[in-house]
Amino acid sequence: MSSLLCHLYAQEGRRVLAVDADPDANLGTALGFPHEILETLKPISEERKLIKERTGAEPGTIGAIFSLNPQVDDIPDTYVASHKGIKLLRMGSVTQGGSGCACPENTLLKNLLQHIVLERDETVIVDMEAGLEHFGRGTATGVDAFIVVVEPGRRSFETAHSVVKLAHDLGVEDVYAVVNKVHEGQLAEIQRQIDFLPILGHFPYDGKVVEADLSGQSLFDLSPVFVERAKSIKSQLEKYLNRS
Repeated sequence: MSSLLCHLYAQEGRRVLAVDADPDANLGTALGFPHEILETLKPISEERKLIKERTGAEPGTIGAIFSLNPQVDDIPDTYVASHKGIKLLRMGSVTQGGSGCACPENTLLKNLLQHIVLERDETVIVDMEAGLEHFGRGTATGVDAFIVVVEPGRRSFETAHSVVKLAHDLGVEDVYAVVNKVHEGQLAEIQRQIDFLPILGHFPYDGKVVEADLSGQSLFDLSPVFVERAKSIKSQLEKYLNRS
């Protein structure tokens, strides 16, 4: 969903910044970025020299004194790659277990995301795992909408419920669902299970998604059907936001 929205907004001539905040860090592949470009784009959380330079502390150290307001304004223009009108920034994740104090890394990432969301004049799409760990209250309230991708299954429904609660706790009311991998006859039951979330649209289960993943191609280039569904979802999202 994130990659399709990025391409649709780029098609409109928007300045699009795609932020990969998922530990799997596969948004670039979904966007269709060439492998040779992605190989050179290291996640910010792994830029040890940058973290030390901006926070004043060695990543992973315990009990260090470090800056809570590191300079981040140049990062979205420097540590990015561009392809087909989309800029990609890999935030990465911080490994907590056994790695010592991760405070310098977290501080840099949270300040960076706050700067991107609140201070830059771009269409920013952040792809992340289920959870809002990167967001503080001030950052979250600057987001236009959260979209929860839900799949058929009890665990996915429960996760969606938790994400909605987290978003509301942060003061964000505009939370919507997109249902993915839907088989024929499942949609009505899914709608019943997640009646606490407005549904923008759904994607059917389709082997082309697997094909795109295996080949490293963008689904935007491979499946006109999914592109049309994404356009409908984008249109529905904008209608909801215009009512707010």
